[in-house]
Amino acid sequence: MSDLLERLRSRGWRLTAQRRVVAEVLDGDHVHLTADEVHARAVGRLPEISRATVYNTLGELVTLGEVLEVSTDGRAKRYDPNAHHAHQHLICSRCGTIRDVHPTGDPLAALPTDERFGFVVSNVEVTYRGICPDCAVGAA
Repeated sequence: MSDLLERLRSRGWRLTAQRRVVAEVLDGDHVHLTADEVHARAVGRLPEISRATVYNTLGELVTLGEVLEVSTDGRAKRYDPNAHHAHQHLICSRCGTIRDVHPTGDPLAALPTDERFGFVVSNVEVTYRGICPDCAVGAA
């Protein structure tokens, strides 16, 4: 069983066939699918699943804090099931591929206390941008 499915089951979230398929599609490392990509893959497993069900399920998963919604540069939102492990994102500026990057230190260490302007910081988001190997080869 996937990590996401285990988390949902432990929360007592009712796992209908449609919800299970969406969670299964989102399972894996470096998964950052758009809602349309989730729907296309879900249809391959459960042909009768509707686009509305996929969108509603993704919305519920985001609200529950089990999936992160990642927005980048005006592109379609992507859904990241790696919601419970601190990480940052590395994004290809050309094709939009996203990879998870796991920090080795405290990201708040880069922000001196006097530069927090009295904020109590609860979350840090760092995004790295560059060109992925596939796009770099195509540009050569």
